[in-house]
Amino acid sequence: MASILAPIIETVLLAASAFLIEEPLGFIIGRAAKRAGASSTLIRDIRVALRIIAILVVASGILSITGLASEFTALTISGIGAIAVSLALQTTLTNIISGFLLLTDGIVRVNDEVEFGSVKGKIVRVALRNTWIMSEDGKIAVISNSNLSNGPLINRTAVSRLSKRYEFE
Repeated sequence: MASILAPIIETVLLAASAFLIEEPLGFIIGRAAKRAGASSTLIRDIRVALRIIAILVVASGILSITGLASEFTALTISGIGAIAVSLALQTTLTNIISGFLLLTDGIVRVNDEVEFGSVKGKIVRVALRNTWIMSEDGKIAVISNSNLSNGPLINRTAVSRLSKRYEFE
């Protein structure tokens, strides 16, 4: 009887611990993303990705506990899951990193007059994934931060700010 209960107890403990780790981690990451200005959609996507990872960990653990798979199979399933999640979030992560770099480097700020390709106007919002530029005729162009980083981006109002910071002129 005890030999039958042991795998069940291990499975329940594994599932409980995975979700007990996933919930607070999702809350902490979501809160940090919200403070950084992330949209509710992005925060939801991050939490869904964490939930998928937790489910994959539990599934691979169950396979290992029940003896249906070895530890290497469990690691393989976990690795494939991690690769799938990272590929699914690749564009989002690229935009977030580019937005962070644009902000920390001081390249763009709200109210800067910029030109990007055929879009000319004033920056009205800089978010984690994209930047909003209002053109002279009142239309808003939403451009991904990775595209802005790749340029060419002309910032007409940041010349004095950037020239002092990077000592050119």
